[in-house]
Amino acid sequence: MKKIGIIVGSLREQSYNRMIAATVPELGLEEEAAYEYISIADLPLYNADIDVGDGPEAVRLYREAIRGVDGLLIVSPEYNSGTPGVLKNALDWASTPTRTAALIHKPVGVVGSTPGPKGTILSQQQIRQTLEATQAWVLPFQKMYISQVMDKVDAERGRLTDETTLKYLKRYVQTLLGWIDQSQGLK
Repeated sequence: MKKIGIIVGSLREQSYNRMIAATVPELGLEEEAAYEYISIADLPLYNADIDVGDGPEAVRLYREAIRGVDGLLIVSPEYNSGTPGVLKNALDWASTPTRTAALIHKPVGVVGSTPGPKGTILSQQQIRQTLEATQAWVLPFQKMYISQVMDKVDAERGRLTDETTLKYLKRYVQTLLGWIDQSQGLK
């Protein structure tokens, strides 16, 4: 069984992306994967002056959590046509120290939702660019942009409910699980 870390690129409690992330463990893949949420809420702003040794305690725990999973699923909104600052900060912390960074050779999938009509196309491009710079192994060819998300979730339950989107999300996670298997052979 694979262990997947889920990082949400928004700090908002009622974030649509948090709802998408909360749905992932309920997709019917329980026999193939276990999921762990990796919080980015307590990370300080990246500062090389405090990135010494294991870094601040919140950073040490965060890096440890990433190292402890077989792969990551990032579920993120798009802010002003780009990566949310809090997620970029988290990726920066996971990219150091350069030779032993938690993201090196870590298989990663990226999903995003937005109320707009274009999904999170621009944000995902930037997230992928950052991940590739860290030597993470980003799931190639597969992308999942969830547009007009407010019509696809049940905000009271905090879950994705649109059947078509659920089907695509399950297929994306299955593809990520296969990518983790493939990535093991590359190490």
